[in-house]
Amino acid sequence: MRRVRYHAYGGPEVLRLEEAADPTPGPGELLVRTEAIGVTLPSVRRVRGDGKGGGDPLPGVIGGEIAGEVIALGPDVTDVAVGDRITSLTFTGSYSDLALAPAALASRIPDGASAVQAVALVRSGHVALAALSTAAPSPTESVLITGAASGTGHLAVQLAKLQGVSRVVAAVSSPAKAEFLYGLGADDVVTYDRESWGEPVDVVLDGVGGDLLPRALAALAPGGRLVFFGSGGGTVPAYELLAGAKTITGLTMRRFASVHRARYAQHRAQLWELATAGRLRAVVHAELPLADAAKAHAIIEARANLGKVVLRP
Repeated sequence: MRRVRYHAYGGPEVLRLEEAADPTPGPGELLVRTEAIGVTLPSVRRVRGDGKGGGDPLPGVIGGEIAGEVIALGPDVTDVAVGDRITSLTFTGSYSDLALAPAALASRIPDGASAVQAVALVRSGHVALAALSTAAPSPTESVLITGAASGTGHLAVQLAKLQGVSRVVAAVSSPAKAEFLYGLGADDVVTYDRESWGEPVDVVLDGVGGDLLPRALAALAPGGRLVFFGSGGGTVPAYELLAGAKTITGLTMRRFASVHRARYAQHRAQLWELATAGRLRAVVHAELPLADAAKAHAIIEARANLGKVVLRP
């Protein structure tokens, strides 16, 4: 099979397409013939050695989101069958023709839905719904979403409006993204370089982190709450929390899925229901062949994407 690895940390140029032996599923694992692979900011940062995962042994193999057909089962797997079409998170080796995926994280793709649609909708939608569920904004409150044009962000904008949030502010890197986000229901669009992001909000969903995290915290009104799910790290001044009676909650999907299993299953059903009814759009910015993984990473690094970037084996 083919897989993408990197032998040094760096930009898109370090990615290499290589031949490798087919993997064998272990206990609780599925072997999946990939049909679509999601490209995410955490994966890009991992290749650069930034944030979580920095300093991992080399050569590095990228994990992430996949969708495809199950072709083999590991021991003790009973609730998935060979031939099922699923989407899942993988912790290593997602940029490949064949990938190992934990059966516990697999979600069946409904009949009539494509693998590309599944990889654009499910994982990013789970993150967006988990962040909104954690923040629990009321209909009278306002929400600001950083990385609003990203694979997760553009779904969070739509889901916040579908939940009845009165004002949704989309924060992005470029004014060129404004039309896209207004079309998805955003009430206002602000760019990161603006001196002020406008009227303070009750909730911030931050999937970017880094230097933006202190600004995201400052955008909160007194008593506001921030849900942080970014891979870029960042620090905040403690006095800002104290003086403004603000809170920050960290979110990881591995913990959310294990602690809130019923809610996680409910979210999965909700995502497909909304997408099938045409009320939620999982936008795909680009589909590229696996051999062009470097081009996919370059799109993410340039913050040029409007929606999801997908690799096709």
